[in-house]
Amino acid sequence: MPSAFQFQCHFILIFLAASRGETRYLEMRDASEDEPFLLLSEDLKRELSAEQIYRRSLRCIDMLSIEGQFTFTADQPQLHCANFFIGEPEELITIDYDFVNIDCQGNDFLKVFDGWILKGEKFPSSLDHPLPTSQRYVDFCETDNTQRSIRSSQNVAMIFFRIHQPGNGFTVTVKKNPNLFPCNVISQTPSGRFTMVIPHQHRNCSFSIIYPVVIKISDLILGHLNGLFLKKPSAGCAGVGDFVELLGGTSLDPSKMFPLADLCHSFHGSAQMKIGCDNTVLRMVSSGKHINRVTFEYHQLDLQETENRKENSIEEFCFPGI
Repeated sequence: MPSAFQFQCHFILIFLAASRGETRYLEMRDASEDEPFLLLSEDLKRELSAEQIYRRSLRCIDMLSIEGQFTFTADQPQLHCANFFIGEPEELITIDYDFVNIDCQGNDFLKVFDGWILKGEKFPSSLDHPLPTSQRYVDFCETDNTQRSIRSSQNVAMIFFRIHQPGNGFTVTVKKNPNLFPCNVISQTPSGRFTMVIPHQHRNCSFSIIYPVVIKISDLILGHLNGLFLKKPSAGCAGVGDFVELLGGTSLDPSKMFPLADLCHSFHGSAQMKIGCDNTVLRMVSSGKHINRVTFEYHQLDLQETENRKENSIEEFCFPGI
């Protein structure tokens, strides 16, 4: 039976379950038929004049993975709306207010959140984000309209808003900027390969995959000796200072997920794990004393793989019925 987490993320999973191209097709085919530009392929749009810009209307609940200018106009009171934005792992998201017509005195609001939040659960978690939670919100009604450009700290951001008066709304432009050292990431797809590097920084970084997956770590550099340790109640890497942990569960917030395995020391080779949870997170904790690096690949777990273990696999978790 689907979990509450899966129901909460249902519309997100529709977009993330497809490949990059299919994601954009799903997003565009709901667009108005009188805007043929929206139906053009991404490659063709790149060939058009730089003056052209992708535009479409926003829905109350929406998900976007491309740059462009987006407008929301209320056709009725809209009291619980959220728009989720996601980029590639190596991208940051900038949201610019182009036009805002809301009634702040009438309890309307328009807020940008640095990350994603669902049912009070945050990504990145409070333990992994450089700012306290209170500073991750930018409220249009409380900034005297002076802060009209907000940049995320990772590849995801969101807007949530409430508008009472039909006809009111806003227009934003969404841009993507390169991030040389991606830290906290939500994967758009159920498969991929990624290298996370933390260069002498005291910070924690989480890579979240909202699917059951097989994850294979092929290279880990922490400046220590070799070793791999399964998570036990009385053991772990907490005293080491620099380590990688694998987490699984049904939460969006990594701090609320179950720790499955700790990797405390550098190694070159292969460590594979099958994680049948709704969400899988690889999290690197860095003391700032080393240049820490981990390379891993992942793909969505299928039923056949739950029955066939490989010799280099460590324990399996979160499978149905467990």
